[in-house]
Amino acid sequence: MTNYGQFCTVARGSEILGERWTPLVVRELLCGSTHFNEIRRGVPRISATLLAQRLKKLEDVGVLHRVHSDNNVEYLLTPAGEELRPIILAVGHWGARWIGSRLQANQLDAGFLMWDIRRFAHIDKFPTDRRVVIHFFLNDARPRERHWWLVVVDGEIDLCRENPGHELTLVLEASVLSLTEIWTGDSDPDTEQKAHRLMVRGSRADSTDLWHWLGRSVFAPSRKATV
Repeated sequence: MTNYGQFCTVARGSEILGERWTPLVVRELLCGSTHFNEIRRGVPRISATLLAQRLKKLEDVGVLHRVHSDNNVEYLLTPAGEELRPIILAVGHWGARWIGSRLQANQLDAGFLMWDIRRFAHIDKFPTDRRVVIHFFLNDARPRERHWWLVVVDGEIDLCRENPGHELTLVLEASVLSLTEIWTGDSDPDTEQKAHRLMVRGSRADSTDLWHWLGRSVFAPSRKATV
């Protein structure tokens, strides 16, 4: 752990939150992930060993506590952890306003993009009288990350890596960059479709409703305000 050798609480707080991956682990906890594998889905490039170390450190300093039940372990934020919410959100909104779309190829992550879409989709805006299945084809992603299925039925949402076998409502084809920029607010569906970087196949009504169902990243409003 970094030790700045100062009594200043900015320095001491940074010794905890400034460690690599820790802010992203806290972000996942704030987004509602409570199980180890859920947290790792949101931070897929961290090793399991390092994630376990970061969680242990956050537990030691009182940011979270572990709850054991039925052979499962949940990681739950303490009041100290909840107090980090405005701090993490402020960093995200600052990045959206001032860093924006300067994405490098190694910053594009199909898995994290789809996980973010899954957890922030507006479930209450999906039809309640039928199952909705959206097949995402990310045409330039790595082979194992090109196909995703978002399934919403009876108020529940699931993200599948394998074809669930249900009738498709919509098929969305795009590059990872194109869908990422729509999600983050750097672009919009109309722009990407006109440039032939995005195609949506299905009924006109469902194609129109798609973006109301999915919404955007929580930080997209800050980005859109500066574009």
